[in-house]
Amino acid sequence: MRGFSFTALLLAAAALSACGGSAESPRGGLEARRAALSQAIADDPRAIAERVALARVAIALGDGIGAEAAVKGALAAGANDAALRPLLARAYALQGDGQRALAALDAGPIIPEMRGEAAWVAGDVQLANGNLGAARDAYDRAVRALPRNSALWVDVARFRDASADMRGARDAVDYAIELDAANSGALAYKANLVRRAEGLTASLAWYDQALAADPGNAAALIDQAATLGDLGRYRDMLSALRRAAALVPSDPRIYYLQAVLAARAGNYPLARSLLQRTRGEMDSEPGFMLLSAVVELELGGEAVAANWAERLLAEQPHNFTARRMLAAAEWTGGDAEAALAALRPLVVRPDGDSWSLLLAARAAAELGRDIESADYQARAATLTRGEAVPFAVDEDYGLLTMAADAAPLDPATAIPAISADLARGNAERAIARAARLRDANPGVADAHMLLGDAAMAGGRYALAVEAYRAARDLDGGERTTLRLANALYRAGDAAGSGAAIMALRERQPSSIAADRIAGNLAMEREQWDAAIAHFDRVRRRIGDRDAVVLRELARAWAAKGDDARALVLIDRAYRLQPLNAGIMEFYAALLERRGKRQAAADLREKAAQIGR
Repeated sequence: MRGFSFTALLLAAAALSACGGSAESPRGGLEARRAALSQAIADDPRAIAERVALARVAIALGDGIGAEAAVKGALAAGANDAALRPLLARAYALQGDGQRALAALDAGPIIPEMRGEAAWVAGDVQLANGNLGAARDAYDRAVRALPRNSALWVDVARFRDASADMRGARDAVDYAIELDAANSGALAYKANLVRRAEGLTASLAWYDQALAADPGNAAALIDQAATLGDLGRYRDMLSALRRAAALVPSDPRIYYLQAVLAARAGNYPLARSLLQRTRGEMDSEPGFMLLSAVVELELGGEAVAANWAERLLAEQPHNFTARRMLAAAEWTGGDAEAALAALRPLVVRPDGDSWSLLLAARAAAELGRDIESADYQARAATLTRGEAVPFAVDEDYGLLTMAADAAPLDPATAIPAISADLARGNAERAIARAARLRDANPGVADAHMLLGDAAMAGGRYALAVEAYRAARDLDGGERTTLRLANALYRAGDAAGSGAAIMALRERQPSSIAADRIAGNLAMEREQWDAAIAHFDRVRRRIGDRDAVVLRELARAWAAKGDDARALVLIDRAYRLQPLNAGIMEFYAALLERRGKRQAAADLREKAAQIGR
């Protein structure tokens, strides 16, 4: 190998790990090291150790093309390809060419000392490809070879997270931090996990630690900016984005988040311009597709908005927000038939929302389907809200249960069988199946939620509370907390239910569901100012399209003695749901207090006719 040995390779790697740069800017240190190595190679074109070190520096900087050039330069100078094959594969992986990376690993033998790195690259590629089984095997081999590599444990955490093993992901990233407390990538990933498990505010301290360890960590800055935006701290969000833009000016996520800011400010032309500057690199991201649909609809591009919504629904068929966006785009574009078709999966549900039902009523009326329109209007008027967990009945119950009995730990067979058991009234059997899945996957929030859902359907509220609490410990978001609050309420613990909602409100200030429920709790306690604050936040987010929110705001203002504000709000609610007897009764009472007795009497008569 012309004077080059694997020992020199190890020394080059050690030199790299020791040259992380100043505490102020590790990235700056890496750039300085790259310049020094490039100069050394220019002075001695046959240098091998310096080229290997240069490849590692390029990998640390995320420069796959530079890493490939350095590795191939070392090979041309006489380096051992069995030693450098994993570095070449890593260079290809950084360029997004996973197939080429795997081919490089399979192209020949790899020296024993580098097999851990080879497995690590293979794990990353398989994870990116969604091949979780192959990724698990590869990471297992990598960890056996490199048990104390902090960066490897961060990727293990990513794998476990992708496998829905939240507890395992937390354990892995905590160990990465234990191995290297200055690992900015580990600290930033910890922040992302904390954001989901404990809430937005709790994650900020971890982002701060990640950026203290490496102020040049652009990914951490972008994630921090998104978190600040969700907290409503838009100035701080913009500041973080500007710092990130100075580091990675062409990163499409920066343009996307700036577009989010512009849309929230009502500047839709600017939002569209910023979205276009991503040059298609985020077109497959659900958030990007939804924002694009909103922006295009606001700017009159109904056909384009519908296209974005349809693309999102192709990826997420149960995304109700996307379905409503599609319906709005089709309706605004003049296609009532298409609008009704988009809404149908929502309005056939027993918990269909009033906005969807009312738009369906308008579309049906436009098509001359008066009876169908009246049915939607009546349902909207008498709608009672509440989260339900629907379980479908499958016609071939026997085959479903046989498949689940044969593979009780396979979610693909167990979950349909649980649904079928519940539909047939066999709650205890469903709960037993769900408990087995939970026991086999204690670190997976969805496994605990499945048990909670089965327990709720079976009326075992104490078990549901226990299961949902375990799920919330792993994932503190809306989906777990709302289930827990509902189970606590059904179990008779109204105070605990309220505490769970307020905790969600504290962790996720942007949660519409938390504000809505907190507003209802405040109304029950006659805390009018608190109720107004909660419902006003909901109203600012969704506009005047929810009759219940408008009615509750009207009630709260009336209770405070401000009938003028209450009348404006209840009038808007009435226009949304003109067949809602409760709204009419309250509207009539307000009108009567203002001396408009005939209008009040007319409304009461209409309400009485509906009630007959």
